[in-house]
Amino acid sequence: MSQSSLFFMESLSPLYEDVQTSACFSDSKLFVDSIPLTDTETLLAKYAEEKHKKGFDLKTFVQTHFQLPQETDNGFQATQPTAAEHIGELWEVLTRKPAETGGTLLPLPNDYVVPGGRFREVYYWDSYFTMLGLQISGRMDLVEKMIDNFSYLIDTVGFIPNGNRTYYLGRSQPPFFALMLTILLEEKGEETLWKYLPQLEKEYAFWMDGAEQLDEQYTAHRRVVRMPDGSLLNRYWDDKAIPRPEAFHEDTRLAAASGRPPEEVYRHIRAAAESGWDFSSRWFKDGKNMSTIQTTDILPVDLNCLILFMETLLSSIYEKKEPGKFKDMLSKAIQRKKAIQDYCWDETKGFYFDYHFKDKKHTDAYTLAALFPLFISIAEYDQSILVAKKVEEWFLKPGGLLTTLSATGQQWDAPNGWAPLQWIAYKGLNRVPYLHCDLAQKIRENWMQTNEKVYAATGKMMEKYNVTDKESLAGGGEYPNQDGFGWTNGVYLKFHSL
Repeated sequence: MSQSSLFFMESLSPLYEDVQTSACFSDSKLFVDSIPLTDTETLLAKYAEEKHKKGFDLKTFVQTHFQLPQETDNGFQATQPTAAEHIGELWEVLTRKPAETGGTLLPLPNDYVVPGGRFREVYYWDSYFTMLGLQISGRMDLVEKMIDNFSYLIDTVGFIPNGNRTYYLGRSQPPFFALMLTILLEEKGEETLWKYLPQLEKEYAFWMDGAEQLDEQYTAHRRVVRMPDGSLLNRYWDDKAIPRPEAFHEDTRLAAASGRPPEEVYRHIRAAAESGWDFSSRWFKDGKNMSTIQTTDILPVDLNCLILFMETLLSSIYEKKEPGKFKDMLSKAIQRKKAIQDYCWDETKGFYFDYHFKDKKHTDAYTLAALFPLFISIAEYDQSILVAKKVEEWFLKPGGLLTTLSATGQQWDAPNGWAPLQWIAYKGLNRVPYLHCDLAQKIRENWMQTNEKVYAATGKMMEKYNVTDKESLAGGGEYPNQDGFGWTNGVYLKFHSL
């Protein structure tokens, strides 16, 4: 952890703990995104002097001695009437300049687009779906700048963090960098792949770190797990087993109530945050309660599909100029494809599931992650038909697709739908040869209608939507529904262009 990352967790103790456990701000992320107006020593001395005085107010103290972040996009109202025109104007509102740094924000060399609301920094997997919309808007300049920023992070940090904050330096997010490169490939040709090959190789090395150490006794290291047949699959992880600074109060409270070792709970929480599905019953042992979270024991089908895509892209790059590397990477891709089919496909249920490698069985959680094998075109035709049938019968709702079938109060569960998964499902279903595409079109239409209805009522594009009741906004999770909103904008424009 860098010195600046330690700022709020150690250098400002006990002020940091006092602020985060007092709930004087409704969102724990607000304080760790703030910038102190004086040096640490002076600030702590002032706090020690004032906190015992009669009438002392902690929130007022923070507001006096810190520059609190602003959510400048929340008040934005478009001058154009349609959702597509609104998004065209919103790109500039959501764009941040490289000079905008301070506190826990990691500086980047180029402009970038943030999601919006409380998310005041760039996020890894969000950005792929944002780029889909930027491409439609003719903003390939921003797409390239954002990819260059991610390349910079890979070169300087060693991987792409969850977001460009120091408190995210223990984890990444779903690895979409390879898919980002395919957007540039469409616009600029094959030289793009050679330009970013060093960063793509480093990204792959990050996810596969420790693979060479694994054997029949030592079967898991960081994000890699060795299966009984010798194949390798991946899991989500975080290098730290402490409360998240941006959710300190929530994490410590959950760990205390769980009856489990706190470090174990913190690791699972952070790994779920790396998944992007934070949080969902998908990661819960009992399928209901977050206190049973078990993320690092699970081999997610979507993560392994994304890494398979990375291996496939790397092998295609190597094929023309590096035959040795080509053969090795192709072998890894073939092995992973077989492992996904062997460990994640359930023939009796006709669906893809995550695999619990410690329990040696599927988790049995029905989720939209099952569409990723269709998205990267590794599902057999008969498998695709069975998955599509389940999606149509169980997941399709008037507002789009549910994320899971469980209603737990977590934001990545029913009744909520999320833009990235609507796109993955749509593209996955359309990539199946000879599959009738009425379902894909219905998903697109239902989702766009939901976006448009909420936009007409509020003037906003939202982070997520209630797809079961189109009259209600989505909710659940650690924070209120956010507007802005990067990946919703991107997917809507992509759908709108079809």
